[in-house]
Amino acid sequence: MAPEARIKTFLKIGATALCAGAVVLSSFSLGAEAARRHHRNHHRHLPQVPAAPPRALPYPQLSLPLEIPGAQYLPLAWADVKGWGDDNHLAAYKTFRASCRSINAQNGAAEPKALGASLGEPCRAAKTLDLTDDAKAKTFFEENFAPLRISRLGEPDGFVTGYYEPVLEGSRTQTDVYNVPVYRRPSNLFVRGYKQDSISLPNKGPVYRKIGRRKLVPYYDRGEIEDGKIAGRGLEIAWLKDPTDLLFAQIQGSARIKFEDGSTVRLNYDAYNGYPYTAVGRILIERGIIPKEEMSMQKIREWMAQNPDGAKELRRQNRAYIFFREVNLSDKDEAVGAQGIPLTAGRSIAVDKSLHVYGTPFFIEGELPIESERAKTPFHRLMIAQDTGSAIIGPARADLFFGAGQEAGRISGRLRHPMHFVMLVPKSLDPAPRAAKLPIPDPRPSEKIAKLFPQTDPAKTGTPSAAAAQGKNETVAIAGPVPLPVPRPAIEPASEPRRPVKNRPHRQQ
Repeated sequence: MAPEARIKTFLKIGATALCAGAVVLSSFSLGAEAARRHHRNHHRHLPQVPAAPPRALPYPQLSLPLEIPGAQYLPLAWADVKGWGDDNHLAAYKTFRASCRSINAQNGAAEPKALGASLGEPCRAAKTLDLTDDAKAKTFFEENFAPLRISRLGEPDGFVTGYYEPVLEGSRTQTDVYNVPVYRRPSNLFVRGYKQDSISLPNKGPVYRKIGRRKLVPYYDRGEIEDGKIAGRGLEIAWLKDPTDLLFAQIQGSARIKFEDGSTVRLNYDAYNGYPYTAVGRILIERGIIPKEEMSMQKIREWMAQNPDGAKELRRQNRAYIFFREVNLSDKDEAVGAQGIPLTAGRSIAVDKSLHVYGTPFFIEGELPIESERAKTPFHRLMIAQDTGSAIIGPARADLFFGAGQEAGRISGRLRHPMHFVMLVPKSLDPAPRAAKLPIPDPRPSEKIAKLFPQTDPAKTGTPSAAAAQGKNETVAIAGPVPLPVPRPAIEPASEPRRPVKNRPHRQQ
């Protein structure tokens, strides 16, 4: 047969096979569709079985009892809290009870912070206990709280500084000597979300200067205010001698001003101008003017007194500016903290308000230069969180309040030290009571079902742990050693035979 004839015959046979295949496929598709229709019609008349409800997880996701962002904590026993038995617990109890008056008076929703409203329970217990014995005060804290070592994530210790209430000389009127104004809050200072007549506006977040009825612009910074932007508007509460005195009063957040006639005015923080706080001591360290290990408030004062022009420029590096309000306190009362109650010298601390709740007890332990500048005085004291500050940031960061006057200023001015922090957590946050909320595990399978899944016989394993379990008539499943994977054999690549190179003639260009 000629090649052309063979090709034509092959094409006819292939076409016939393709047509037959198409018929078979069509029949198969029609049969499948008929089967599906029959299946739907058949099951349409069967009763519908309801789907089984989704089975709940045996251990649901419960929120953690205590969660502080950026913190690490370790539960302790009271015996492991160094110096706990040496403290004056009665003094701490009285300070805690003062905070409880504010906590017991709260009726609103709990604060969305670590301890939330959990301090309410120990505060209700303290309301009826007017303790006068140190041992009973110690027992109160041990029965109502659990100790928890706390620090910033990745750091072993916390960090403390000190603050106090300055006592300054001043005048009600401006003179040649007293010419540094102490301002109250201006009426055009606006903080969104707060009423203009609110007391103690927050010292974080944006602050505006209101122009007209709608226009809002950033408020004046320290340099502009010192240059007289709000002068002559009747905002002056008093006048001081030295702008450094005003700067440190603003850093501390309160002050007592004594006048020549013997009277005193007490000032407390009321608002700020919206700029972040910049530590002037840090600037002096960065510029190499004062070594870090020698930094103190007294060193800053001495340098500013010796360098008036440099002091003016240094002050303006801290663009934040504090406005004060007069408070009705006698000279016997301490300054009022952010919780709204008078502070207690040596027992009150300022903490990060975004993380902690006022009234939280913290046991702080370590060594501080209290007796002298180079002394290492043992410090182990239960302190109560009653205040805050814009520079106090972190879970284990505290400003220790030392009272009023020059001696308190000298002590607090030299504190910049790492310390151990133990936070006292109310027993209501103990994980053990919360375990009662977990569901009971599924019951063990019946003996008949258990026989279908026999455990490994420990008597045949010959391991010491199996022998110990056998002695206790216990049945344990012991996994055998996991075999290591067989090493991959080293296979050398086979060399390919070289192809003979053909000499190709070059194309002529």
